[in-house]
Amino acid sequence: MTKTSLPDTVVPYCAAHTSAEDEVLLALNRETNLKVHGAIMISGHLQGTFLQMFSRATRPRRILEIGTFTGYSAICMARGMADDGQLHTIDVDEELEYLTDKYFRQAGLRDKIVTHIGQAATVIPTLDEQFDLVFIDADKASYGLYYDLVFDKLSPGGTIIADNVLYEGDVTLPHEQQSKNAKAMHAFNEKIMADDRVQQIILPMRDGLMLIQKK
Repeated sequence: MTKTSLPDTVVPYCAAHTSAEDEVLLALNRETNLKVHGAIMISGHLQGTFLQMFSRATRPRRILEIGTFTGYSAICMARGMADDGQLHTIDVDEELEYLTDKYFRQAGLRDKIVTHIGQAATVIPTLDEQFDLVFIDADKASYGLYYDLVFDKLSPGGTIIADNVLYEGDVTLPHEQQSKNAKAMHAFNEKIMADDRVQQIILPMRDGLMLIQKK
């Protein structure tokens, strides 16, 4: 559970006053929680709504997602793309492709989403695209590497959104008390702070979202 200084009632209150999931996302959320190990990794209602609204506000033509999982966040972002938009999503787990394909089709987005199965560090260099929006939600130790790999492929003014940057609040602990993943996320946050090519903000939403905008 994400550590927070807010009362435990705040997140349910926010969810209750956020636009409801539609039938496709609700079904995907339920099936993920019923059938998939590590279901907590799904973006879910609040974060998914934020990603969808951000995408609709910025109307990206090309989106890159690093870490597909069961496809919830991909659907949310793809719904906000420009009419001629396309989303590339990368994941190492081929066993979940049946589920993502099922819901991409139900959402009417199968022809808008390109699925890549493999190591992101191998796939990213093969993508001959300029991306307006990048969402990183994958193995924490590699966030810095993914950032470096995608930066030159990011349009000027484009945005990278990095998930889990607060890592259950553990990034605020003394270094010796941080878990391996918390240390990785803290190092990533420090890396972005030191990069004068971008401006950034951390939103304490769910497990922490960092919005990084290329100048």
